[in-house]
Amino acid sequence: MSRLILLNKPYGVLCQFTDPDGRPTLADCVDVPGVYAAGRLDTDSEGLLLLTDDGALQHRIADPRHKLPKTYLVQVEGEPDEGALARLRAGLDLGDFRSQPCAARAVAAPDWLWPRDPPVRFRKSVPTAWLEIVLREGKNRQVRRMTAKVGFPTLRLIRVAIGPWRLDDLQPGQWRQAQAALPGVARAQPRAREASARQPGGRAGKMRAVHKKTPGSPR
Repeated sequence: MSRLILLNKPYGVLCQFTDPDGRPTLADCVDVPGVYAAGRLDTDSEGLLLLTDDGALQHRIADPRHKLPKTYLVQVEGEPDEGALARLRAGLDLGDFRSQPCAARAVAAPDWLWPRDPPVRFRKSVPTAWLEIVLREGKNRQVRRMTAKVGFPTLRLIRVAIGPWRLDDLQPGQWRQAQAALPGVARAQPRAREASARQPGGRAGKMRAVHKKTPGSPR
């Protein structure tokens, strides 16, 4: 029976289950055998990561040809005007590729957001702003490169949705099991009496944040 897990990946956690240098990995959050990340999320990014034991589902989620929308909340240095937002929407020449047209808009600072550990370093003389950016592609460090290209470096990046799956109220290190809901992908059947949310240790019950380890230098 296919399994799909929604994880809120904390800042500083590698998007893999092992690391020879002892840095925090997905194994610190999810104690479920046989699941693998469907797509990636940078070490210094936070938020929604999908994991599954179904190879076909993993491929469909991660393959950019299926163009699943990925929604990000982005805190940037400075206050982008409509001209900068229009450039983001239109697509940008980033040197090795041109980003596809996307959705980008200014939003209010989220009042539900957890504090980051370690905190973001701000410059007192420079204001910050929040954007919502929705991409249907996923090049390496693309959001950061896009905002820097229009003159507003990214300070914090949180992915809040992938296709029909949303982060909702998951806290860093918490995960829950979900059903596959993509067209053409078989839906996983719910397990009898299975809890909708589990602790990182794999036991049913009240969720808690993952135990923090001292991360190495963020990439």
